[in-house]
Amino acid sequence: MRLDKYLKVSRLIKRRTVANEACDNERVSVNGRPVRASYAVAVGDVIEIALGARVTRVEVLTISEHVAKGEAPAMYREL
Repeated sequence: MRLDKYLKVSRLIKRRTVANEACDNERVSVNGRPVRASYAVAVGDVIEIALGARVTRVEVLTISEHVAKGEAPAMYREL
């Protein structure tokens, strides 16, 4: 699954366009390196999102195309 879509489905970022812009501005890195929105997310990847003064680090646990709002946090583990 593409990184921008994963960020939206997991509800780490509210909209896919915002996730895409964050990747373009190098605010999202996977496993310690900046990546593009088209990066293929895999289980075990560590995603770091820097928006404003807040930095969020999560580990990908599962990848799913559609997830209910209540189940979205089960897709990742905060570090």
